[in-house]
Amino acid sequence: MKTIIAGNWKMHMTNKDTSFFMIELKKIVQYSENTEIILCPPFTALQTISKEAKGTKIKIGAQNMHYEKEGAFTGEVSASMLTELGCEYVIIGHSERRQYFNETDETVNKKIKAALKNNLKPIVCVGETLEQRKAGKTKTIITTQLKKGLEDLSRSQISKLIIAYEPIWAIGTGMTARPEQAEEVHSLVRKLVDCDIPLLYGGSVKPDNCKELFSQPNINGGLIGGASLDPKKFNEIIKNAR
Repeated sequence: MKTIIAGNWKMHMTNKDTSFFMIELKKIVQYSENTEIILCPPFTALQTISKEAKGTKIKIGAQNMHYEKEGAFTGEVSASMLTELGCEYVIIGHSERRQYFNETDETVNKKIKAALKNNLKPIVCVGETLEQRKAGKTKTIITTQLKKGLEDLSRSQISKLIIAYEPIWAIGTGMTARPEQAEEVHSLVRKLVDCDIPLLYGGSVKPDNCKELFSQPNINGGLIGGASLDPKKFNEIIKNAR
């Protein structure tokens, strides 16, 4: 199984920033047959990054999508719109979507199905808050998110997913789950999906902590936030994935 390094730029990077980033990354990145590199910029930069990524082994993903094919959904984009722009992946159910934009396990489920129908590979996010972890509810929360999010999906469909464990308390806080904490949840996810699919860790992953995280048996890469905005830092993480 390849190690996957996916960068989630969130609401950062204009088209100009994107072009500069790609120019710099292409100068220094060294590709490996064992590593998949994915970049997920804002919608506005998808066309630019697709153009810049041509001729490279860098794959493109989006940060969200609607589950309907088309319709009166102001501000939303469909799966077919994303594939037309060169996307092969899409992040679904990120905690920030759940927290700020009313994403639910039910809408996650609908989006996964729509993505797969349109040949997009979903990167499905799960994770607990600090309060839930302190209350000993981590396993319950992760189990519920996965059972509801993957409801009615066949084993064949689940085999096409990537699942990212992102403890909400570690996203953008500088806090990182200890390798053994991350591995414990990844091991649970592996048992719940009962399928040999890539499992990523996300939550303040940096060049100085990624190697130890990626060395865990059930961690197959990372969903990188802030560090993915810097070509040098992102490349250091890519190098540590080998």
